[in-house]
Amino acid sequence: MPILQQDQTLWCVSAWNDNGKFALIDRNDPKLLYRTDFFPGLGWMLTQKLWTELAIKWPHSYWDDWMRHPDQRKGRSCIRPELSRTKTFGKIGVSNGLFYDKHLKYIYLNEVPVDFTKLNLTYLLRVEYDKHFVEKVYEVPLVNYNELKSKAINHNGPVRITYYTKNNLKSLTKLFGLMDDFKSGVPRTAYKGIISFTYDNRRVYLTPNKKWSGYDPSWQ
Repeated sequence: MPILQQDQTLWCVSAWNDNGKFALIDRNDPKLLYRTDFFPGLGWMLTQKLWTELAIKWPHSYWDDWMRHPDQRKGRSCIRPELSRTKTFGKIGVSNGLFYDKHLKYIYLNEVPVDFTKLNLTYLLRVEYDKHFVEKVYEVPLVNYNELKSKAINHNGPVRITYYTKNNLKSLTKLFGLMDDFKSGVPRTAYKGIISFTYDNRRVYLTPNKKWSGYDPSWQ
């Protein structure tokens, strides 16, 4: 909450990781948090100030996708965990169980207590995060999917795979078992286009070109 209140580029804190399936997360780091441009929902916190902004135009249904529209998001990001703190049983509801059988019912629920009030979370402030996370991601070795799958990489550290088009990214997300949809051009869990997950216990980043200029709303 203190970080949410301090950083005006944030608008929520979520307990949910859209790609939080067992094989896609680092289960050994329950304190790990990220910034994301994709509104996660499913257990989230907002400030009274933001509710005052949104309440006057709150929709009757599909409010989560409404929240993801640029008119509401206004370039703001959320904080989300590596390990989800909430689960969904939402097979029945207004979304008609969309994604439930393929993804949502497999989300891993954290079991390790973490007292976030005792941790220094200033790395999540945008100025710090863009410097220490985004910049470091682009220093990670670049590989392709076949090299990763065939274990042809001679180190155990994180790797990066670049995507160039919508179809290119959708193909990669399907290969890795990630959620492959976009909302207003934003992929699930992405921050500045970067999607972070694990594959075969290795950290992997799907990244746009380093000269990325923003999300393309036509990516649907």
